[in-house]
Amino acid sequence: MQSLQISSTVPAKNASIFQAKRASFKRQLSRLNPTAVNASINTAATSTRTLKLTTSSSNEVTRLHLSNLEKILQKQQPLTQPSQLDLQQPVHKKGSTENKGMVLEGLKRFWPEMKAAEEMSPRHLNRLQRLLSISSAEYSPRNNLGSRWREYHGCKDWAGLLDPLDENLRREVVRYGEFVQAAYHSFHSNPAMSAEEAPQPRYVALSDRSYKVTKSLYATSSVGLPKWVDDVAPDLGWMTQRSSWIGYVAVCDDRREIQRMGRRDIVIALRGTATCLEWAENFRAQLADMPHDKQSKVESGFLSLYNTRGAQVPSLSESVLEEVRRLMELYKGETLSITVTGHSLGAALSLLVADDISTCAPSVPPVAVFSFGGPRVGNRGFANRVKANNVKVLRIVNNQDLITRVPGNFIGEDVANENIKKMLNVINNEESEWAYSHVGTELRVDTKMSPYLKPNADVACCHDLEAYLHLVDGFMASDCPFRANAKRSLVKLLNDQRSNVKKLYTSKANALTGLNLQREGLFPSSSCLPSPS
Repeated sequence: MQSLQISSTVPAKNASIFQAKRASFKRQLSRLNPTAVNASINTAATSTRTLKLTTSSSNEVTRLHLSNLEKILQKQQPLTQPSQLDLQQPVHKKGSTENKGMVLEGLKRFWPEMKAAEEMSPRHLNRLQRLLSISSAEYSPRNNLGSRWREYHGCKDWAGLLDPLDENLRREVVRYGEFVQAAYHSFHSNPAMSAEEAPQPRYVALSDRSYKVTKSLYATSSVGLPKWVDDVAPDLGWMTQRSSWIGYVAVCDDRREIQRMGRRDIVIALRGTATCLEWAENFRAQLADMPHDKQSKVESGFLSLYNTRGAQVPSLSESVLEEVRRLMELYKGETLSITVTGHSLGAALSLLVADDISTCAPSVPPVAVFSFGGPRVGNRGFANRVKANNVKVLRIVNNQDLITRVPGNFIGEDVANENIKKMLNVINNEESEWAYSHVGTELRVDTKMSPYLKPNADVACCHDLEAYLHLVDGFMASDCPFRANAKRSLVKLLNDQRSNVKKLYTSKANALTGLNLQREGLFPSSSCLPSPS
């Protein structure tokens, strides 16, 4: 029969050659195939077994393959002969599925090792080396926002853009966070300030060169340290000064960037707590009345830093309003936006700044706040006031950041128990000094989602601004893993939070770069005491 089939497709003169070659062909058998185990011992028996196997269930064969694979993976010593493995032969029983669960459980045990191998694969190491490169900084793409800029600026409270996180909004959030980083760097480059003479103009190195700084901002504490502090610790220096440089106003001055964003953007960036007196103001947590509004109350320490004049500088409130009015007049007729951004203490002051700006003129451009790791600022009356003034607030919050839960009660607004909610409503409706409430829309990230940071990272890391930007850059959605194609460099994160980065990556970072990052001076540590960021 086979000869007839061959002769019908192969010319007669080549039929004998084809038959000879076909007879010499030998099928190669897998070690994992149950039918191949004893092939070298008994060929005839193998042929019989193969013939029987064709009638058995395909599920049974699959089960045996997996079982044999598990035994090979579990072997302690390398085996050279198939007979050394106790591989099972097919036993033809209907519905034989009792061992499938055990096989799958066995395979699960190897998954962590497989995952670790993937993390240290050549492709992953190349990506890690790219993220550790300083000379080739890479950013997420900056697309043309065009007519949608108002949506990204919060006109619809960022509905539909946060979970999953829109790629354009991600880049905008990181960009505004870098304005705050520039404020930190500028302050720590020269933190001291004279109390006898007016400060000189300060240089701010902006990562976004399409903006130019137009005004320096100062905050002054209304409290002072006792005189004996200078006697006990005379070397504290700038840590005890009442007035300090806290941020700046900048405006976009590049036509191409204005066209990309769809408007000319005015940015107000504010750093976090740095001096002893700023820390003292943070702990003045009792609520104080807002001027001309008895329903709105804010933390007295924040309000003090915002409204107090210094010996040689105006108050933060006066400086901001004066500069914003000047820029609005200078660019009158253009499409403008005002963006206030800050971290920690700067995030709290950002709300006071934005609320003040929203009512500083008859026609004010859209005002939005991008805050990182901000505490609660005021009561529910203040939150309603900010909303009524059409100030849009996006709070970027880390699940593990304790600063975002204070001041006030640790029980947040998003409690599940209805009875607790009713009790909190009663407290808030009464004039309680601890009736704090958050403002705006929330973008929540999580330290545990980063493949680089330890899941038990300390409090300082969870509040660190660079850690926030790292988490935002890798965030896709609340139910998705860290973004595999995240662009942000890991160099600064390794320098600032080395003890909180997984040991696997710190050792690989040293091996790949050939540098001990901090000691080699990629980011030299400042001689002054660092801020919480």
